Amino acid sequence: MDRINVSTVSEFIFVGLSDAPQVRFLLFVLFLLVYLATLAGNMTILVAISTDTHLHNPMYFFLCNLSLLDILCPTITVPKMLEALLFEKKGISFTGCMVQLFFLIDVVGTEIFLLAVMAYDRYVAICYPLQYVNIVTMKLCAHLVIGTWIAGFFNSLLHTSFIFTLLFCDSNKVDQYYCDIPPLLALSCSPTYTSELVILTVAGVLGSGAFLVTLISYVYILLTILWTNSAESRHKAFSTCGSHLTVVCLFYGTTICTYVRTSSSYSPNQDRIVSMFYGIFTPLLNPMIYSLRNKEVKSTLRRMTRQVRTAL
Repeated sequence: MDRINVSTVSEFIFVGLSDAPQVRFLLFVLFLLVYLATLAGNMTILVAISTDTHLHNPMYFFLCNLSLLDILCPTITVPKMLEALLFEKKGISFTGCMVQLFFLIDVVGTEIFLLAVMAYDRYVAICYPLQYVNIVTMKLCAHLVIGTWIAGFFNSLLHTSFIFTLLFCDSNKVDQYYCDIPPLLALSCSPTYTSELVILTVAGVLGSGAFLVTLISYVYILLTILWTNSAESRHKAFSTCGSHLTVVCLFYGTTICTYVRTSSSYSPNQDRIVSMFYGIFTPLLNPMIYSLRNKEVKSTLRRMTRQVRTAL
């Protein structure tokens, strides 16, 4: 009976957005343009890879999944934020908040695992080029990608379950523009030690495992590149791996700052900036940093542009 009386929150209110009408409109335009550009960039990559048979190989198969995740991540949070900015509807139901949290953690976790898989793919391609076709088969790629999605699902299910069992009674104002673990932990009026311990442990083990796979892969890649006599081969390897490593550093850096910490160190202002970067701007930057710098992808995009112009 006490639990029923205490847990009175049925709706959360986002207070991480400005209340000034002029600022709200400017933020609405900015985030709408960024969101549309993100959708356009990643959809272009998906269409280019799916329509060009020359790009039907493991590297671009993983890239397709990365672009899909980069579409899903802002789609989970940005539309609700745009609604709050335009119509001042800042409320979200308790169930809606948990659903949003589940899908957000699912996508973020899946992308962490996928980046590790992509690092392993580059490791085999550069360190064992002659055996690459036999080692990294499309069957293995399918199993690895399915594994990343399954791991992301169960990781999110665990985290969301612990957040779902917390009590929220003192306030329903979430100091963020979407439902996320740190602001909800800070808002809860029940002890969060167990939830924080489990979240930090699971995030530490899984995140560290994925990071170690990425780090070890790139150590071997770097050593192999340095031992290569061909300047052209070194340049090509550095170009491809440098782009991927940039994406990895951006994503890992921002997600670690957001999730690998206790609620006592939670800073709303800092968290809003960091989460806005990995949730909105990183999916926009990924096609430019990684995909659109690839010669094969750029060649396909030029061919598609010529076909569109001819059709028009």
